[in-house]
Amino acid sequence: MPFDIDAAAAALVEARRTGKRLDALPEGARPGSEAQAYAVQDAVARILGPVAGWKVGAPGPAAAPARAALHADTIFVEAETLPASLFHVIGAEAEIAYRFGRDLPPEAGPYDREAVLAAIATMHPAIEIADTRFATFGAVDAHSQRADQQNHGVLVLGPGLTDWHGLDPVTQPVRLAIDGTVLHDRVGGNSAVDPVRLLVWLANEGARSLGGIKAGQVVTTGSCTGTDFVTAPTRIVAEFPGLGSVALAIG
Repeated sequence: MPFDIDAAAAALVEARRTGKRLDALPEGARPGSEAQAYAVQDAVARILGPVAGWKVGAPGPAAAPARAALHADTIFVEAETLPASLFHVIGAEAEIAYRFGRDLPPEAGPYDREAVLAAIATMHPAIEIADTRFATFGAVDAHSQRADQQNHGVLVLGPGLTDWHGLDPVTQPVRLAIDGTVLHDRVGGNSAVDPVRLLVWLANEGARSLGGIKAGQVVTTGSCTGTDFVTAPTRIVAEFPGLGSVALAIG
């Protein structure tokens, strides 16, 4: 049976719009490979509208990265409060994000580390909330989760830092507090170790099918603290000394 990209995309978009969660993607529409998962992601992205950003991550320092395209309706700049009704589950993550100041079109690549860094305008503390369009978080196969924006809920950006070049994300301290209790206080913490490697991959490979990284897009580079599942009402604070902090109340 041929894989039905359109049926998978339609099911995910419908779940996103209605809030009715899926037990699984329809028969014949469950991706069986990374390529099929990304094809569904891209189809969803084309339905939802212009790409406003990306999430990218990797499970280890030498592991292949993975990405998901994000849209303006789930990216918030210095939002103080969001309603609990936006979420099925609330997985809090402290992340480092970058906003690009110039386009990196695929046809002008390949891009090396220096070229990618030169295209960045600002660096941000961020909170990503992991969520799902499925009934139970993490219960479906990995390819279906990848198709579902790799479990993206919302991204909340703190103030952008323009003079960021002296900050090393590998040695950047980070603290994550939930309702006033510090759950994580560490240095680095990103499973990929070096987030810039992820940005270079995204510029050269990951974003290619959707036109590359574009000026104004923000890229968040994976959790520095793991994922802490919390219930509303709650207040999440991510602090990156030297970079800044961001707070989000969900209620």
